[in-house]
Amino acid sequence: MTTATLLSAASFFALACVVLAMLLCTLRLMIGPAAQDRVLALDTLWMCAMLLALVLGIRQGSQIYFEAALIIALLGFVSTIALAKFLMRGEVIE
Repeated sequence: MTTATLLSAASFFALACVVLAMLLCTLRLMIGPAAQDRVLALDTLWMCAMLLALVLGIRQGSQIYFEAALIIALLGFVSTIALAKFLMRGEVIE
């Protein structure tokens, strides 16, 4: 088994695992019994989206996916903080 074949198989496996995790997070987001469960599922979902962009960047060998992953990480962090603040205080901007 060559190195290129091994890398291709490993990246396909990682891609499948990330997509499965995204599906499970989406399921938790839809049926979560509490708002905190939904926020945690959304937090995990943007993290999985960032990982998906990184795996696609490694698989395709393109720099644009890494920049997209950085933007997803920044926006996901800010949105998680805003949602957590909203759940704690009932308002985002004081």
